[in-house]
Amino acid sequence: MKFLDQAKVYVRSGNGGAGCVSFRREKFIEYGGPDGGDGGRGGHVFIEATNGLNTLIDYRYQQHFKAGTGVHGMGRNRTGAAGDDVVLKVPVGTQVLEEDGETLIADLTEGGQRVRLLRGGNGGWGNARFKSSTNQAPRHANPGEEGQEMWVWLRLKLIADAGLVGLPNAGKSTLLSVVSAAKPKIADYPFTTLVPNLGVVSVDTASFVLADIPGLIEGAHEGVGLGDRFLGHVERCACLLHLIDASQDDPVEAWRIVRGEIEAYAEELADKPELIVFSKADIVEPEELKKKRKAFQKATGQVPLVISAATGQGVHVAMGKLLEMIRANRPASPQSQEDAPEDQPEEDETWRP
Repeated sequence: MKFLDQAKVYVRSGNGGAGCVSFRREKFIEYGGPDGGDGGRGGHVFIEATNGLNTLIDYRYQQHFKAGTGVHGMGRNRTGAAGDDVVLKVPVGTQVLEEDGETLIADLTEGGQRVRLLRGGNGGWGNARFKSSTNQAPRHANPGEEGQEMWVWLRLKLIADAGLVGLPNAGKSTLLSVVSAAKPKIADYPFTTLVPNLGVVSVDTASFVLADIPGLIEGAHEGVGLGDRFLGHVERCACLLHLIDASQDDPVEAWRIVRGEIEAYAEELADKPELIVFSKADIVEPEELKKKRKAFQKATGQVPLVISAATGQGVHVAMGKLLEMIRANRPASPQSQEDAPEDQPEEDETWRP
């Protein structure tokens, strides 16, 4: 299955059905009077978060969604049927934005959460609605209300407890494959990881979700490499695990490059707690590793942990420390969209033809 985290779709609610002009015509019943029924309501457009999905790939092949039109009213005071609703199923963590790509309409963070994007048009009144003592045979009815339409952006931001960041080939995918059952692509060239990967990490009796995103390089916020768009997938994380290749010449510069790209992306992301870890300790001489850790502490004021995903050195300790940071900094769950004042009962949104 291909991974797609952004899509633009067109949605349109259904038109309401037209009211009917009809008169009762039965044998032995004189002056039967008007009996035209109302038109049916047009279909609504909903969007719903589903736990079983993890990509927006379905919306690459279909971008237009239109709800059903309400059926016209009929004689004998028969109201037309309502149009069929349209429900867009998206993964948990999907944001819905207006066409400008910035104005947030909804943020679906829980499975089963449903938001109405567009309301279907109300059905028009039949001529039976217009009868009165001074107008006993009305010969007019109302057309149905027009539906609404709009273009929206769907943007997926994976929900994970911690995020893996670092330069390409820092060993992020290897670490994820060791601490979880995830099977990301691993190779000895940069940008092996092209899409984010999730893995569930077990530490003693607890567990958390770890997200691995493609590597960042200098100038990523300007579109260099794969850009910094994938940083959106670690925005919801409680903390970051910054992995640095201990075998490179200047770990401090590697840390500064990634930190600079994170700060250029969003201040909120840069403020998240960060656990710094030196990886690939098995291919670095102990004395050299000690010097690099001292130089790093002197330059940044932080002491990095040391691990080797190949041998398992320090991995359990690092995951335990990461779990402690998650528990201390877990973000509060956002307010459900169902509690938003926008979702009012149908009766409050009356329309008069």
